[in-house]
Amino acid sequence: MVDMVMASVQVREMHRSDWERVRDIYKMGIEGGIATFETKAPDWEEWNKSKLTYGRLVAEIKGNVAGWVAITPYSSRQVYKGVVELGIYVDLDFQGNGIGSALIESILKICQKEGVWTIQAGVFPENIASLALHQKFGFNVVGRREKIAQLHGEWKDVLLLEKKI
Repeated sequence: MVDMVMASVQVREMHRSDWERVRDIYKMGIEGGIATFETKAPDWEEWNKSKLTYGRLVAEIKGNVAGWVAITPYSSRQVYKGVVELGIYVDLDFQGNGIGSALIESILKICQKEGVWTIQAGVFPENIASLALHQKFGFNVVGRREKIAQLHGEWKDVLLLEKKI
């Protein structure tokens, strides 16, 4: 059943024209309170500057953008050029349809092609679905950052996940 659902998911490069929909999905993650420390979605210019130029993908179901993934450099230092951080977001109405799996499968192929050797992700411990998705693709929990930041006045932990390519 999952393979049939995933077959209907189309992953493609993100275009500037996708930004409004990508931002709406990002806002859903922000509003949910367990996907990011961001409290408001950035504008296009800010978001665009923070991400690598490759590895920006959207997933569509029947022509509707249902999720996205992008990668950020871990550091500007040359010795870390092959280390990236993954951000993935799926529209709440489309969760459970293989969107996340299709996006991670695609981003892993791109990262391998681009010479990335480590992909990291920070996930809130209470985001069970995201943890399961990452672990399905071989991400391992390598640490817990306790009370790393406050979100809406509450201390939050983050699990650091990592995958070697």
